[in-house]
Amino acid sequence: MAKVQYYGTGRRKKSIARVRLVPGEGNILINDRSIDDYFGLETLKVILKQPLVLTQTIDKFDVIAKVIGGGFTGQAGAIRHGVARALLKADEEFRPALKKAGFLTRDPRMKERKKYGLKGARRAPQFSKR
Repeated sequence: MAKVQYYGTGRRKKSIARVRLVPGEGNILINDRSIDDYFGLETLKVILKQPLVLTQTIDKFDVIAKVIGGGFTGQAGAIRHGVARALLKADEEFRPALKKAGFLTRDPRMKERKKYGLKGARRAPQFSKR
């Protein structure tokens, strides 16, 4: 017996999240750990749940996410992106609301690379007159 599942891939900075939405009662598992164990900050939990709250499906789907790379803020953003994409596959009528809120847009901001002759991406060596 095959269960209905909706998949979505989310990315932010260096983080990549593979998200599955399964009909359920609103449990969230990240890398086989509960959301409370994985994310310590309350703001990250809120960020992750935003698409579900917007579409009023927080108690209709269980979220199962595998996330790799980056820090915890980037991972939360990647999971949010993946959840939004998976919700689209569940119901195409969520598109206008999700798009207006900006959850379907992949955040293009990345770390800038270090350049030669500089100490960082833009930080120049200290200037000395003598």
